Amino acid sequence: MEYTVQKLAALAGISARTLRYYDEIGILKPARISSSGYRIYGPKEVDMLQQILFYRELGMDLDCIRKIITDPSFDRAKALRDHHVMLLAKREQLDLLIRNVEKSIASAEGRIKMTDSEKFEGFKQKLIDENEAKYGQEIREKYGDDEVDKSNAYFKNMSKEDFDRMNSLSEQILETLAEAMKTGDPSGPLGQKTADLHKQWISLCWGRYDRESHANLARMYVDDERFTVYYDDRVQPGAAAFLKDAIMIYTGK
Repeated sequence: MEYTVQKLAALAGISARTLRYYDEIGILKPARISSSGYRIYGPKEVDMLQQILFYRELGMDLDCIRKIITDPSFDRAKALRDHHVMLLAKREQLDLLIRNVEKSIASAEGRIKMTDSEKFEGFKQKLIDENEAKYGQEIREKYGDDEVDKSNAYFKNMSKEDFDRMNSLSEQILETLAEAMKTGDPSGPLGQKTADLHKQWISLCWGRYDRESHANLARMYVDDERFTVYYDDRVQPGAAAFLKDAIMIYTGK
């Protein structure tokens, strides 16, 4: 079956403007243009739109989605299986948040006592799920499932104090990185301070530290645009590359 922009938009529950934008940026082209100038979408485009909306639901930005679905090795069946796993994890996270709220109500009413760690369980799981959706495949390929699962388990059991310190370190890294870039020298005192703050941050995130893993993560900051954008958007263009250089010097790699 074929659809015009208006009909496919209504079917998918999105705006016609969104479909036109997807065409403009090359993420979803129509199958053909009719003699009257209308965009016409066929079964292949319907399936691809479903895939795009799955990725959007998982929080991926359009640039990342375009790179995935336009990759010659893209496997729709595998992608759907991956979506299924991620959505189950998302449902589990929502169930955890619901249970957390119910326990918090009971605690507020004096019926039970909650530890500080319990109060933040749902939020930590949300961060883990978001990280898995965005970077899980690359990280697991580089470090292995066992290491990633251990780090996730450590993170879930992190104390409130360590959780707060981790967030504080994240802000300090961005602030110090911005100052270090003004010097133009990743090997200078500020550049190396940034690398040391980053070491402290990943040590809290992973529950361990080694120089090789630190250097590998730094390489990913320039090899994967999703990592690059995180620092370049929050500091300035070139921030990810500067941080990578500082870490490589810091680790002696």
